[in-house]
Amino acid sequence: MTTLRKLACGAVAGAAGTTALNAVTFVDMAVRGRPASSTPEETVQRGADLVGVRIRGDRPHRDARRSGLGSLAGTVAGVGAGVALGVVRGGVLPGGRAGTFAGAWALAMLVGNGPMTVLGVTDPRRWSVGDWTADVVPHLAYAAAATVALDLTDPR
Repeated sequence: MTTLRKLACGAVAGAAGTTALNAVTFVDMAVRGRPASSTPEETVQRGADLVGVRIRGDRPHRDARRSGLGSLAGTVAGVGAGVALGVVRGGVLPGGRAGTFAGAWALAMLVGNGPMTVLGVTDPRRWSVGDWTADVVPHLAYAAAATVALDLTDPR
């Protein structure tokens, strides 16, 4: 398979995974009545501060921009993880669906939590069981959807 096809299959898988992750997260919010996490916006702000970029506007506009950028960063991370998965599938990852699923889950956890942990927005060592559940379950949905999408676009 060509590299371009691997990239395209990975992007489709990442988009499917990101959609599944968001859907499971939104269902959890609706069922438990929990608010949206503020960590994406906080991560955007910490990143902007780190590189010396000012997010413009009065407070409501800055908040809206941080919210939009936080959501956009999550989408880019999810699709990017899928692209990486499409490239390494069958090579670096162990074979079969189980290897793809495990790789997709690990990669989604890394790109989803790595930046906010590195920037000090959160510390997973201090998360409760509920916090871990609210994080792990959507990432498992990401892995399942990305694996199915890769199987459908690149059945090998």
